[in-house]
Amino acid sequence: MARNTPGLSTEAPRVAAAGVNDFGKPGRGGPCPPVGRHRYVFKLCALSVRLPVLPRATKAQLERAMQGHVLAQARLAGTYSRGGH
Repeated sequence: MARNTPGLSTEAPRVAAAGVNDFGKPGRGGPCPPVGRHRYVFKLCALSVRLPVLPRATKAQLERAMQGHVLAQARLAGTYSRGGH
């Protein structure tokens, strides 16, 4: 089961919609690697249009909907390890 980061909400802002995460559920699940160090990449995109609601959209579906509308983007990469590994 995923653990949430203290102080970080799993709820999407009113103007946002949650897609499907790697756990197969909508919203954020937080880092929960089984063993060892894992890399996480977060991508933020500024779009020229508001996308239609895509219920339970996958990453591929979202990226297709965003094509031609990305004005700028930023990436944040980090690593996480469980139990000091």
